[in-house]
Amino acid sequence: MAARVTAAGAEWLASASSYPRSTLALWATRPTAPVVLPCGSVFDVINVPAVFGRRMLSRLWSDGRGSGPVAAHRGRMLMFAAPGTAHRLPALLGWVGDPPTKPGGEWGETVPPLLCHSTGDAVTVPPLSPPSSTETDGSRWLVAPEVRHPWLPGTEVLLWACVQAGRSAVLVSG
Repeated sequence: MAARVTAAGAEWLASASSYPRSTLALWATRPTAPVVLPCGSVFDVINVPAVFGRRMLSRLWSDGRGSGPVAAHRGRMLMFAAPGTAHRLPALLGWVGDPPTKPGGEWGETVPPLLCHSTGDAVTVPPLSPPSSTETDGSRWLVAPEVRHPWLPGTEVLLWACVQAGRSAVLVSG
């Protein structure tokens, strides 16, 4: 079952828009409508393949503080992160993974390329309310925003989750 966004969570999401009141008005009349929101000022988004994302989420929740909001969209996971994370994470992951994330390294190619969205990018966020089962397109909240200022993991937290998810993939396949 998909998670539902609270009114405070909707306000937070809408605050990323250039026209927050219009976004909230759209959601008031069509709570099952997805919306495209810009990244970079309120949140960044780390977009990962679903299986790898599940491994990351497992690590974040079992060994850490948990995650920020997370959505599933078209076979991928959108992990909402602190602004600035999308710029730093790929470089740090490359540094930590040199050579571990390279072919023949410690965990081979188990850390897939990440799509990191920040200033100048936009993402489609799922509807506030999950659509009926006849309307599902696979876009839903796994961890919905519930408060006006949700905790958003930063670069170090997501770097750690990527490394741990990569290592656990090696243990599973090895």
